[in-house]
Amino acid sequence: MTDQPPQHPQDKPIDLGVYSRPDRGLMAADMIAIGLSVLWLAGVGIYFLGFRPDDQESTRSGYVLSMLAVFLPIGLIWIGATVAKTARVMREEAARLQAAIDAMRNAYITQSQTAGMGIKPAVEKKLDEIAASQKQTESAIATFATTRETRVPTKGNHPALTQDGVSTDSQPSLALGTPARAATPPLSVDDFIGALNFPENEDDAEGFRQLRKALAANESSQLVRASQDVLTLLSQDGIYMDDLRPDRSRPELWRQFAAGARGRTIAGLGGIHDRSSLALASGRMRSDPVFRDAVHHFLRQFDKTFAKFSDSATDADIIRLADTRTARAFMLMGRVTGTFD
Repeated sequence: MTDQPPQHPQDKPIDLGVYSRPDRGLMAADMIAIGLSVLWLAGVGIYFLGFRPDDQESTRSGYVLSMLAVFLPIGLIWIGATVAKTARVMREEAARLQAAIDAMRNAYITQSQTAGMGIKPAVEKKLDEIAASQKQTESAIATFATTRETRVPTKGNHPALTQDGVSTDSQPSLALGTPARAATPPLSVDDFIGALNFPENEDDAEGFRQLRKALAANESSQLVRASQDVLTLLSQDGIYMDDLRPDRSRPELWRQFAAGARGRTIAGLGGIHDRSSLALASGRMRSDPVFRDAVHHFLRQFDKTFAKFSDSATDADIIRLADTRTARAFMLMGRVTGTFD
């Protein structure tokens, strides 16, 4: 038993199916033309052999006409056979071309269905990863919310938000006449800013502690929840605050915004210049009413909460807050909605 050399792929016969050209032999038109030609030549031979003219002069003068009478009908027969053969070949080529087009269409449809069922594009995979990460974050929040709070020393000891605007209806009194706001410690500046930046990952214990404290405070919880909704919706379009690099604005502009200034006076606050993020967010504002309502609610909460925060915040505190994910979302959506125009 001897080893045979491997056969090169080009040496193997390739079955082209509908794309191959069949080997055509004698077709029906050829057979008919041959039969008619033989019959005509036989008839002409019988005519000349049986009825040959005796007049030599007549034979000389009619030689050309005799040749035309013999070969012209044969030429016409073969012309007709060629036309019939060509027409049949054209019909076969048209049928073969149509079969090839149908095969390509069926292959494309099958590939599209297969891609839709099993092979997910990169965008769908990214959305799945975002959804899975969001579920992990929510689970981690719930886990940390049920654990006992640990005291972590912070730099800012003064409260971030004043409690003058809190209604007694939102925080009912506890037993023995102790108000709820007295039982809840005030939210420090560091905790407030850390909550607006959200935890970095599921292992960020300090970030979850700050987020939990901010959610427990009535004034900051509304802004934190509104910011979380907007950031989640933006991530569905691939817009992440960590990818944005806004221009840093002076604290004076932020204080003017807190005082009620709008338009070009505070245009420096709109430091987001990423064109793709602005275009995607603007397009979704026009097409998605849920996203539009969430953005307007977030902008109102940011306006109201920042106005209270700026009353007791230092310039350094404002600069730190302006670098949070929540502040970047405000800059982005503020430009989209025309807050700085």
